[in-house]
Amino acid sequence: MIRDDARLEEAKAKPIAEIAEQLHVSGLKRAGRELTGPCPECGGDDRFSINTAKGLYQCRKCGAKGDVIALVCWLRRCSLPEALTWLCGERQELSPAEIEERRRKDRLRREKADRQEARRRTQAIAEARAIWRAGLPAEDSPVRDYLALRGLTRERLPTMPRVLRYHPDLPYMAHSAEGWVEAHRGPAMLAVIQQPDGNGTAVHRTWFDLSRPRGKALILPPGGDEPLVVKKAWGSKKGAAIRLHTPAEPWDTLVIGEGIETTLTALVSGLFPGAAFWAGIDLGNIAGRMQQGKGLRYAGLPDLTDTEAFVPPPWVRELLLIEDGDSEPKMTRAKLQSGARRAMALVPGLSARVVPCPPGLDLNDVLMEDGNEPGPDL
Repeated sequence: MIRDDARLEEAKAKPIAEIAEQLHVSGLKRAGRELTGPCPECGGDDRFSINTAKGLYQCRKCGAKGDVIALVCWLRRCSLPEALTWLCGERQELSPAEIEERRRKDRLRREKADRQEARRRTQAIAEARAIWRAGLPAEDSPVRDYLALRGLTRERLPTMPRVLRYHPDLPYMAHSAEGWVEAHRGPAMLAVIQQPDGNGTAVHRTWFDLSRPRGKALILPPGGDEPLVVKKAWGSKKGAAIRLHTPAEPWDTLVIGEGIETTLTALVSGLFPGAAFWAGIDLGNIAGRMQQGKGLRYAGLPDLTDTEAFVPPPWVRELLLIEDGDSEPKMTRAKLQSGARRAMALVPGLSARVVPCPPGLDLNDVLMEDGNEPGPDL
């Protein structure tokens, strides 16, 4: 029987990044402990990801996901026994001593991988903090002009959040056939990403160009013509947030948007007096790991075994999650529902709900379109 096959443990211990390379999965870029890029089956730009620490892969578009063995089965179109043979060779009847030796080697490989991941995380945090320290105060800097182009004028936002800074000449690194190269250098808005204990472990960067519409920089990859994303985080962001505004007086409401501009728009709307406003960085961070299985893709059910997922602080009694209307609606709603349900399950007395924006628009788009105070369906 397959479950008695000693190769199962050996196969699961194989480094998934190395196996992906052997399977000719190309175009992946490292971001912390994840590799992201085009799906080897359905394409795209960054819909496919591999978590090297957990040994798991997933495509947001075609739904393929699993461990290293599932990756081999998927891409080689083979059965589980065939995948085990490809990974470990033909099955052999092993003695108890040989089985124990394999387990010992597998344990050592996993421990080595954990140490390597810890070193990468420590290095990424140090690099993020260096970027943050190199920044200048955001007040009266070009960050003010960039936010004004997004409708967040000084009149609407009299006080610049302390968690924002300005970098006048930040390099943008992109992956090419020759490795990592500098694809762009220019002004950027920095934001510190804080863990639940307040410790800053990552930095969010938004490159901007004040000469372009809404200040959005145009950054092209080396030798390519498809614009790169201009907002990137570096460091350790899992379970963390950008704390744009937290009142000094007692409060009980937390409003979370995905991005900085969306969250600041909610802040200046005046609809939630006394609330705290934090940016969740991306939907995956807000949602945490979701339950997987047949019929659960859009169920929005959190996997509560994910102990690193974002959880609101214990003072929160009402959590509002802003749903951008310009993202794929079903998955966006599922991820926000997962975040809301996780919060209610883990924070006693908390209620949470998802606040939708008009279809095709995020909250900042509403502000820019109306030219007045934003008016989503709150």
